Amino acid sequence: MTETRDPILSVRNLTLDIPVGGGTLHAVRGIDFDLARGETLCIVGESGSGKSLTSLAIMGLLAPRIERRADRLEFDGVDLLKAGPRKMRSLRGNRMSMIFQEPMTSLNPAYTIGDQLTEALLLHRNVGKKAARDRAVELLEKVGITAAASRLGQFPHQLSGGLRQRVMIAMALMCEPELIIADEPTTALDVTIQAQILRLLVDLQREMNVAMILITHDLGVVARVADKVAVMYAGELVETGPAGAVFGQPTHPYTRGLLRCIPVPGKTERGAELGTIPGIVPSLVGDVSGCPFRTRCEEAVAACRGAIPLRHRSDDAHAFRCVHETGMATAEVSA
Repeated sequence: MTETRDPILSVRNLTLDIPVGGGTLHAVRGIDFDLARGETLCIVGESGSGKSLTSLAIMGLLAPRIERRADRLEFDGVDLLKAGPRKMRSLRGNRMSMIFQEPMTSLNPAYTIGDQLTEALLLHRNVGKKAARDRAVELLEKVGITAAASRLGQFPHQLSGGLRQRVMIAMALMCEPELIIADEPTTALDVTIQAQILRLLVDLQREMNVAMILITHDLGVVARVADKVAVMYAGELVETGPAGAVFGQPTHPYTRGLLRCIPVPGKTERGAELGTIPGIVPSLVGDVSGCPFRTRCEEAVAACRGAIPLRHRSDDAHAFRCVHETGMATAEVSA
């Protein structure tokens, strides 16, 4: 794990509520984390757990009907809760960047790659068009795109999925941001390209000392790149801590269940059944109380219906939300 430093991003008790036909959907509840420069935080969990909404809340890109509340939502001294539209526009694409899940829906099909790459730099920096295009070519080469200068005149549909994702990464880096949020950036790519994109992201993040939030449901990815891990279930963080601690001593039953679903090279026999987590994620509409995982948990007890304490292992940095003590029976899990 990286050494303790002052956080560039600090989040306390982030809550997102969405009005729906049957009442209020409590999509995100009580999210806490800090992120320092040069650190990678991986937020992992099933689809629908609130990972992407959390990232959109940080970037100020939520739909107007979603109610955002927090005790603190601060980026390098800037209170994001109080920042108006003009302030947020000055941060997004400049000091904070986001790489979206599907580049074909994020890139504008009516504009060339060059126009879209240079837009943020021309907006946020006092540079001319030639300098902006030179910077675009430099970053396209850095992310591994050949004949970079000729790509500037192409449109998104003329590039493969892997090239489009590389363009998105280059776009996110145009203004040398201090924070990058990557929302499942490899979901739409084949396995070989996934590995290349992830390695590229990690190398660039370390080279530029950028803070990065990587949102994924792939724990294999998390194990390779994370400094910190936040396991999210049904809108709340159920286990957080340094990657080595979470993978070495997974404590929450949901975390252990996720890890049992992963085949382990050298241990999982070919054809053997992988672990599963039975049941479905509960509805978060209306009153939500107790542990949301209790209906799927083999270790659930009556106390799981009440208030769930935040417990810590020997190191305060490794926390989990469960009624059981750290000494409860656990299966050996590897990843």
